[in-house]
Amino acid sequence: MDTHLPVADPHAITTAEALEALYGRPSELAANKSTDRLDPVTLAFIAASPFCLLGTQGSRGNHITPRGDAPGFVLALDEKHLMLPDRKGNNRLDGYRDIIEDNRVSLLFLVPGMGETMRVHGRATISTDPALRERCIAQEKVPTSVLIVEVQEIFMQCAKAIMRSDLWDGRKKAAGVPSMGALLLAHKKNGMDPAAYDAVAEERLRANMY
Repeated sequence: MDTHLPVADPHAITTAEALEALYGRPSELAANKSTDRLDPVTLAFIAASPFCLLGTQGSRGNHITPRGDAPGFVLALDEKHLMLPDRKGNNRLDGYRDIIEDNRVSLLFLVPGMGETMRVHGRATISTDPALRERCIAQEKVPTSVLIVEVQEIFMQCAKAIMRSDLWDGRKKAAGVPSMGALLLAHKKNGMDPAAYDAVAEERLRANMY
């Protein structure tokens, strides 16, 4: 039996100060790009997404659960609440068990062909409200439950990771999906020019990819 204690990594970053010294501070745009409301531009992006990832945490660890259906399967109840149907799965219910213990959740929305992704953070409730479940019928099947997420923070993630991975392999995004510039304007409300931002976005990102 190996009785040696693990040696602490002398290169480990263990404080926020050390982390900032290593990476530097974010730009003003990156630091202040979030919102806490589901405005029409944000909802248009979510409506175009057929797939999102649900992040949860509980006493058994952390879990990431894929959620997917036809674009628009995630619905807005109002400017602060999203609703996700729970389609038939394997009944492990890892994410739902986590939410019962700790209702903090994260969502990452992807749109095919789109480099940018949308991150949503909030608190969730599992509901069996018949009226809400009826709004989520698919293939004539009513979901067993729905997940109601109270939104606390929303922000866009730039396209670098998708561009590096070539995830969509040239697939074109659907028409009418709001651009990163349009979403930043909606979230920041600072009068920025979305067309000017979008015009140089790909060149800027490729110049700072690695």
